[in-house]
Amino acid sequence: MKLGLVSTTVLMAAISATSVSAETLRLLTWGGYAPEEVIAMFEAETGHTVEVTTSNNEEMIAKLRATNGGGFDLAQPSQDRITSAQEEFGIYKPIDMERVDAAQIVPSMLAATASNTTFDGDVFGLPHIWGTSGLVVNTAEAGDVADYTDLCNDAYAGKVSYRLKRPTLIGFGFAMGLDPFAAYDDEAAYQGILDQVEETLTACKANVKTYWDGGDELKNLLRSGEVVASMAWDTGGWQLNADNADITFVAPASGALGWIDTFVLPARGRADDAAYDWINFVMRPDVAAMITNTAGNFTASVGGDEGVNADLKVRYQASFDQAAIDNIKWYPPVPAGLEMLEGATLDRINAAN
Repeated sequence: MKLGLVSTTVLMAAISATSVSAETLRLLTWGGYAPEEVIAMFEAETGHTVEVTTSNNEEMIAKLRATNGGGFDLAQPSQDRITSAQEEFGIYKPIDMERVDAAQIVPSMLAATASNTTFDGDVFGLPHIWGTSGLVVNTAEAGDVADYTDLCNDAYAGKVSYRLKRPTLIGFGFAMGLDPFAAYDDEAAYQGILDQVEETLTACKANVKTYWDGGDELKNLLRSGEVVASMAWDTGGWQLNADNADITFVAPASGALGWIDTFVLPARGRADDAAYDWINFVMRPDVAAMITNTAGNFTASVGGDEGVNADLKVRYQASFDQAAIDNIKWYPPVPAGLEMLEGATLDRINAAN
């Protein structure tokens, strides 16, 4: 009886310890970054539960700003949206590198993200998923579209699309021979670039079938032939290429725009244990490959590409030779105040006749 009592006590203590350590991770992320099968594996291995809210950069910052960094335990903004938001709103808390399995992360990407997300001496971001935006082209209908400004050619009137978002401003700037990133630290110079891009995009409105908002909307436009060329992410082009060999992602002559989506800890998150457990779990090579196969983008996991679908690897290599890779324009951190300038420019373009 005494042995049975001891065993029961030990079992109850173990259950109690598990219940205490198990947390609910409130994850604010992009679509495809937390596949159901990955969540199920994580919950089974750790005892934590995961609640996912999908969003985008603008909405993530707005949600965290509205709650002073509360409501979520882990978020995934792009690396260029961290230091300025921290400076203005204080919505993140520093990364504790002692709790991160850094050996799982590609060293160059870890270093680059650390550099781009350091504020007041603290690192606020870790790299997770990276990719590019550029052109998705129906090569049978618009084979000569090689750069962003080619979307404004008269031959494609009413048959192109792009988003009214900052990547369009940046991409057109580079295609026009300007360097928006070099002007980041000079508001007047940056406004001058925006003014030139605004003039071009306003004149280009006759070519635009619609300004797309979601990836599914754009895919349907390209599949139907209503749109023959668009600004879009590489993954969208590769997914379309699987169904129609004529449609694919094209790295623009002036350079694809490169981004890295990160892990950040919201300032008032309350499940740090679950957050670090999730980071270390999804950066495992086997799990990283599962996420790439779902999201379509590669991760910063060491060896994470080994289990990726072979067809995806082939499409990636067809879009990016070494010269195109070397020409990627990686987004630097956005200085405070620039997004207001961009927003006003986009509003004027949208309102123009």
